[in-house]
Amino acid sequence: MDQETTQPQIKPKWKPIGRIGRRVLGVLVEKAKTTPDAYPLTLNALTNGCNQKSNRDPQMNLESYQVETALEELRRLSAAIEVSGSGRVAKFRHMIYEWMGIEKLEAAVMAELLLRGAQTTGELRGRAARMDPIADLNALQPILASLMEKGLVLSLTPAGRGQVVTHSLYRPEELEKIRQQFGSAGGSAAPAAPATPVAPAAPAAPVDATSASPPAETSGEAQQIQELRVEVKRLQAEVERLKTDVQDLWSNFNS
Repeated sequence: MDQETTQPQIKPKWKPIGRIGRRVLGVLVEKAKTTPDAYPLTLNALTNGCNQKSNRDPQMNLESYQVETALEELRRLSAAIEVSGSGRVAKFRHMIYEWMGIEKLEAAVMAELLLRGAQTTGELRGRAARMDPIADLNALQPILASLMEKGLVLSLTPAGRGQVVTHSLYRPEELEKIRQQFGSAGGSAAPAAPATPVAPAAPAAPVDATSASPPAETSGEAQQIQELRVEVKRLQAEVERLKTDVQDLWSNFNS
């Protein structure tokens, strides 16, 4: 459990932030919930959390000055604050409840989306449950519905099995790119056509029975095709994120 309690309802002040700021904010929320004894975080601990190999997508290799710059943006937006630590070491904590106007379980879901980006609801449920208990997909659905109503979460693919969702804190150009990547899978898969009645012509009753089975198989195949399309789009999104990381590294190298 994190040490923080949900604050009274305050008009949210959230807005899109950069990719490093999203990672920093996600780490602050995660560590508040999973390691409360070590929270708030020093700049060094926060940098290590951002570069952590587990529960992160994409992997990052940030320098402390990059994390510090992102913290300055979050503090300016009132999404994080600096607090005094022992020995006068600066420490930082999130203000996500007030900044987003969300509740405890919603914060766990948002943290997971900030740390990993687009993912299926099944993946999201399992991953967010390490921070706060979310028993199953039925328990996750009202949380997602509330976050979607607040504009914090959006669906990239149709509702149902394998649905992919993500957060809304991307910059406009990033969000547009992600929407396009999942665009072809965004519409519902074409439903299987109703079985055409078999003409009562030939005296082949076994043929009629056999011809009645393909529609069920076709429906299952349509579902599998839809899931494969979603997976392809997810992989394409990952490639685009990796390209962005390489470009950022190249820019830092040349600066």
